[in-house]
Amino acid sequence: MSRFKELWRASITATKKALTWKAEDLIPPSEKFIFHFNSKEELKRWHLYSDSEYGGLSSASLEIKNAGKGLSGIFSGNLSLDVAENSKWNINRSGFCGMRSKKFDGYIDLDAYDTLALKIKGDGRSYISTIYTENWVNSPGQQEDNSWQAFVFVPKDNWYIAKIPLDRYLPTWRGNVIDVELEMNPSRVVGMSLSVNAEGGIPGAKSGPGDFKVEIDWIKALRTQ
Repeated sequence: MSRFKELWRASITATKKALTWKAEDLIPPSEKFIFHFNSKEELKRWHLYSDSEYGGLSSASLEIKNAGKGLSGIFSGNLSLDVAENSKWNINRSGFCGMRSKKFDGYIDLDAYDTLALKIKGDGRSYISTIYTENWVNSPGQQEDNSWQAFVFVPKDNWYIAKIPLDRYLPTWRGNVIDVELEMNPSRVVGMSLSVNAEGGIPGAKSGPGDFKVEIDWIKALRTQ
């Protein structure tokens, strides 16, 4: 068969396939799982961090436990405002812990979605949800990923699905909101994190040093519009 006939047949086949496509084939599903804390393998996708890396005394752990009707992740620990006496770091603040996903193999595309949802159960504290996107600028002075943060309140003792519109995430630099004209690129998400601070947060939420605990079932992207 000549090369021309091969191309012609391939074109006809592709055209027939296109004509039989259904609308739902062209529209992404209304939700997309990003993380599901239903196995110990899931923990390998995350790492912990805290002020202890800089002389603080906070601590955190991440485990998979049976939640009665299945497995879920438990992010817990203790927030301390104290600093080790022999610390070589001159830190301005302590009292924070977080769990951050390891970088995705490439990136995930959330451009078709407008909301991040977390099924969680906690302690009445407010936590910080962070989305990391590929750095558009890649300037010599900033090689880090762009980070976008939003507060999420975690009610005490009951499962709750927190839904955070992506346009509520604010650009941040090392935990501080920055005043810049910058839009998130949801098509190039490279990682996520969930963290907690002893101070600050949503008014009315539990705050201060002491124990914290949040249970996580899953994290999804939703299309609500």
